[in-house]
Amino acid sequence: MENESIIREYLHRSDVKYGCNPHQKTSSILTIKGYGMPFEIMNGNPGYINLLDALNSWQLVKELKEATQLPSAASFKHVSPAGAAVYVELTESEKEAYDVVGKNLSNLAVAYLRARNADPMSSFGDFMALSDEVDESTAQLIKVQVTDGIIAPGFSPAALEILKKKKNGAYTILKANIDYQPPEEEYREVFGLVLKQQRNNATYTEKSFTEIVTENKDLPPSVIRDLIVCTVALKYTQSNSVGYAVNGQVVGMGAGQQSRVDCVKLAGRKTKTWWLRQHPKVKALPFIKGTKNAQKTNARVQYIEGDMTDVEEKTWLTLFSSPPEPLTEEDRKQFLEELDGVSLSSDAFFPFRDSIDQASKYGVRYAAQPCGSIADEEVFAACNEYNMCMVKTEFRLFHH
Repeated sequence: MENESIIREYLHRSDVKYGCNPHQKTSSILTIKGYGMPFEIMNGNPGYINLLDALNSWQLVKELKEATQLPSAASFKHVSPAGAAVYVELTESEKEAYDVVGKNLSNLAVAYLRARNADPMSSFGDFMALSDEVDESTAQLIKVQVTDGIIAPGFSPAALEILKKKKNGAYTILKANIDYQPPEEEYREVFGLVLKQQRNNATYTEKSFTEIVTENKDLPPSVIRDLIVCTVALKYTQSNSVGYAVNGQVVGMGAGQQSRVDCVKLAGRKTKTWWLRQHPKVKALPFIKGTKNAQKTNARVQYIEGDMTDVEEKTWLTLFSSPPEPLTEEDRKQFLEELDGVSLSSDAFFPFRDSIDQASKYGVRYAAQPCGSIADEEVFAACNEYNMCMVKTEFRLFHH
């Protein structure tokens, strides 16, 4: 009703270091009167962006666990997931690419490893969310990564001790309140104006992927799992957004692009890099002893992309005991041809068939989108040409 007075009372909980940037000095955590905290600060002092990442990532993994009944993990940077995953046993090739050959990993540790290895360059300095109590196996993996903080429903004593030592004792550790229920309506202040909306309460299960709109009707349970992972991740990704998934793992996220086909291309490029990290030449790079994990990650991506300047390559070569064998364009092309069975999900409809044409380059065989474009039939026809299976989802998932 116009000019209706709405009163909301906030309770100050604590101050944080600063807002989005250091010059935005005034920044605090407040709760709505009548509602508690969604988490407990167990260690460290989270920043403003840390809190946004924590709140979004926790919702993501909580929903993934509820939808799949599998341990779930998400790696967030700048309010979008760099990676998200559920537990699916690692292949031998993935173990090599993720540097965990011979390690005894818990199911939660594998989910974490998958989420962190979707796009490890983007995950550098991330905020992690985990659906289950963090065990020692998972904490040992987190121990060696550059990461700002973590949110989870609990921590074993051994895991908590490991994590508290990170960042010289300043590592942010948040214990999520699994019983917390937020208000049904959200308010946001922008430039002195207050916007109100109903919370996005869309949920996804295997029943969300039954309306198939293409000639190919083959949608295996493992693909439905991958579509759930990808679609729930999109719900908490800055729009426009498109994601690719394989083996219960988001392997490429195209977020925040004004053009949907640019989302598809960006996510495809990240998927290509993820896949090429499993190329025999990449796995065999002769790093000198003592090379840090972040250096290895960056060096592998530089090797895969192959666009170094002469000066850049000179520095890159210092990381190896001998000059690596070149990764040729033919190597890349042949290996990429082996990528197949990839699932794609979009937070809104495809306005043109160009997104399908682009997705076909990266092994996409399954796709999900809410449909509703005047070009739907053109998009469906494109899927049929590539023998893709496309399923219509119920909700548009814009997130800002």
